[in-house]
Amino acid sequence: MKLASYKDGSRDGQLVVVSRDLGTAHYATGIADRMQQVLDDWGFLSPQLQDLYQTLNHGKARHAFAFDPAMCMAPLPRAYQWADGSAYINHVELVRAARGSEVPESFYADPLMYQGGSDDFLGPCDDVAVPSEEYGIDFEAEMAVITGDVPMQASPEQALDGIRLLMIANDVSLRNLIPAELAKGFGFFQSKPATAFGPVAVSVDELGEAWDQGRVHLTLQSTWNGRKVGMCDAGEEMSFHFGQLISHMCKTRNVRAGSIVGSGTVSNKGVPRADGGIEWPKGYSCIAEKRAIETILDGKPSTEFMKFGDTIRIEMKGRDGQSVFGAIDQKIVPVAA
Repeated sequence: MKLASYKDGSRDGQLVVVSRDLGTAHYATGIADRMQQVLDDWGFLSPQLQDLYQTLNHGKARHAFAFDPAMCMAPLPRAYQWADGSAYINHVELVRAARGSEVPESFYADPLMYQGGSDDFLGPCDDVAVPSEEYGIDFEAEMAVITGDVPMQASPEQALDGIRLLMIANDVSLRNLIPAELAKGFGFFQSKPATAFGPVAVSVDELGEAWDQGRVHLTLQSTWNGRKVGMCDAGEEMSFHFGQLISHMCKTRNVRAGSIVGSGTVSNKGVPRADGGIEWPKGYSCIAEKRAIETILDGKPSTEFMKFGDTIRIEMKGRDGQSVFGAIDQKIVPVAA
């Protein structure tokens, strides 16, 4: 099934069920008002939402209306936890190679992860407001999951059973603020503003064979200012699957229903050319990776970060060519005075 949270003036929005083709929607009133209610009582409420979803898909829902992504908040507008991993080790290798440092051996066995702000997410069509272009504005196209309760010390296999819904994300980064923050030894904070999520959260069964062992084997598309810059495979090169990321989280703590876990920037390796060079035919899911590639090839980056007025669109289509999660479609704007 596909679920969204419609803007209604409240912090948590109104839960709606969305048809498979993203054409129509129906308020979930009478079953649940908010997404967190469903996550807290998944076993009882999700079958009822699934029934409404099937009725909607068959065109028999009496009070259905046209679905409008612009009306959407993030599917879970505020969460108990937002933990973002770095599951694509190729991204880490590129960024470190660009600054002449090696990837520590431990990074291949133990995933990187930081805990971001979860009190103020952006909807898929909300503007990204930034105080200054000098901060180095970057998009990051990612996958994410919403969990149910997962107990401390859960194995990766057990953690997979705790996944309730999947989403796409734009984990905005302010790259020029990152070095000074990391130099303090305490990780990201000001350099990670509000994250945006796609219009709908999708249950695992909707992906069919594309969902395999904790990975989504579909292409994540990134379009910057109308130009397609990334067509990255989200599955094959995901070094740590979502079960491993969640298991990493709950090594010393319980993970509770309503936690969101991100994959980190979706990234694919370069392909050797006949002349001995390397090219990246699938593009990139963040500008920092493009700049790292330029530094490796040319000695310095040439692509600038985003400017006010720039747009970013992130979308994933199924094997039938239809949008799975809807699109993140945002504009970069200055913070209002």
